Amino acid sequence: MTSVFPPLAELLDALSVVQIPMRVKFRGVTAREAVLISGPGGWGEFAPFPEYNDLESARWLAAAIEAGWVGWPDPVRDAIPVNATVPAVPPGQVAGILARYDGCSTAKVKVAELGQSVRDDVDRVAAVREVMGPRARIRVDANGGWTVTEALDALRKLSAYDLEYAEQPCATVEELRALRLGLAYNGVDVLVAADESIRRASDPMLVVRQEAADIIVVKVAPLGGVRSALAIAQECGLPTVVSSALDTSVGIRAGLALAAALPELPFACGLSTVELMAGDVTDDSLVPSAGSIALRDLTVEQGLLDHWQAPPDRDQWWRERVARCHAVLAQQLLRQDERPGRPAGS
Repeated sequence: MTSVFPPLAELLDALSVVQIPMRVKFRGVTAREAVLISGPGGWGEFAPFPEYNDLESARWLAAAIEAGWVGWPDPVRDAIPVNATVPAVPPGQVAGILARYDGCSTAKVKVAELGQSVRDDVDRVAAVREVMGPRARIRVDANGGWTVTEALDALRKLSAYDLEYAEQPCATVEELRALRLGLAYNGVDVLVAADESIRRASDPMLVVRQEAADIIVVKVAPLGGVRSALAIAQECGLPTVVSSALDTSVGIRAGLALAAALPELPFACGLSTVELMAGDVTDDSLVPSAGSIALRDLTVEQGLLDHWQAPPDRDQWWRERVARCHAVLAQQLLRQDERPGRPAGS
């Protein structure tokens, strides 16, 4: 948790709630809502998805506080290679989506969409390969949507398109482990990456102990901030991909800070998702140029905050959510202060 903890009134006075339409429905989302919070050191973003409970969402608030009140570790690189993201669209829409990403040589393709078939996934990945050519890297993301048997079948078919890896093909760590063994047994050469099994887990290291993944995918907000995510990545010791949670450029900036601080960055990062939204909160959106996003500070425009302002009922809903998550963080801090041998208020 961040070492700085502003009072609730300060957060509520400094926040704006935006509602930005999606260009294409993504994870069932047609409009992305987010809380932008202006702190003394910059802007933070609080945007946990509606299904997340307050305990889980409190990590997102901690990340926003870190961004606005603490800042980030020193970077070791000044540009971050990123992948294009292809939602679960028909093959005919693939070329238009990829055209929004300047110079990206890696694409992440959503698969295992509810109501779609493996045939749909194969056709979409085939279209990506056709548009991007044989040298491009293609990874797929199932968001835990397959059983082990379904994943084995799907990845056997999709491996014909030379996959870089499959992200969270199954929901549980035990299933990921079984899938890795099954892929090896059947001679299917596809690496397994863990996403939800890291960012939504009470014990992220279980993936490592169970040898359930080859790669980990980390996201700043769900893990409580850049420093917390960096510590988890270093403790896991596996190749790390930094990804976004469908953020505005404010949230993307935090992801870039994490990617810039990692000692090694062997894969393109999933931080180019602003293109999926119909707008942003800055005139200098963090989108790729020649396949990378340059590390730079942002100016959030008041005019854009006003333009995308959420309706009053949604504004109130988010303010109440911030208040509940602030209370969760306050309780966590209190428990830390009450630990034996810890000086009060330290």
